[in-house]
Amino acid sequence: MTTKNMLHFFLGAIAIGVGYYFYYNHIKSEIMSEEAKNAKSIYDFTVQDTNGEDVSLEKYKGNVVLIVNIASQCGLTKNNYKKLTDLREKYGDKGLKILNFPCNQFGSQMPESDGEAMVCHLRDAKADIGDVFKKIDVNGSNAAPLYQYLKAKQTGTLGSAIKWNFTKFLVNKEGIPVNRYAPTTDPMDIAKDIEKLL
Repeated sequence: MTTKNMLHFFLGAIAIGVGYYFYYNHIKSEIMSEEAKNAKSIYDFTVQDTNGEDVSLEKYKGNVVLIVNIASQCGLTKNNYKKLTDLREKYGDKGLKILNFPCNQFGSQMPESDGEAMVCHLRDAKADIGDVFKKIDVNGSNAAPLYQYLKAKQTGTLGSAIKWNFTKFLVNKEGIPVNRYAPTTDPMDIAKDIEKLL
């Protein structure tokens, strides 16, 4: 096989791989539940906290909300845990609420169980990052309705699928998602946008 043919072969393989990735993570995740389709704001959703108790997101009405999919064993974990804690300490009394949704879909980097194991993990990591909810899927056919809604309202680069741990959604006081930030965005770099909404 010539060098030119090998290059075409590898480029074709990459194109097929990218196409499959976006079909699996974007197209399949776009099959929205009725709950997500009909939602007017995040206040229309009820989720479960880490102990399995139902929580209506209406309890956050009038607050600015930052929603994050977290993981314990990601290369981004240490910085995000620290900076999310800093954000909560700086703006928590001014009306910022941080909602953290553990997710094990990216490299199986959130192995902790819900409940006590999750609480202990965050305590040991000194991550006082806000409210913590039950572990969920954020992509695919089992994606949580809240995340289906968030992705529909704020699509990302190269499609709406969540690309990795620590994707962040900023929600205004009316419960409407107004911005989306990449996993690599430092939480403190969102501070100026939070201040505008508070």
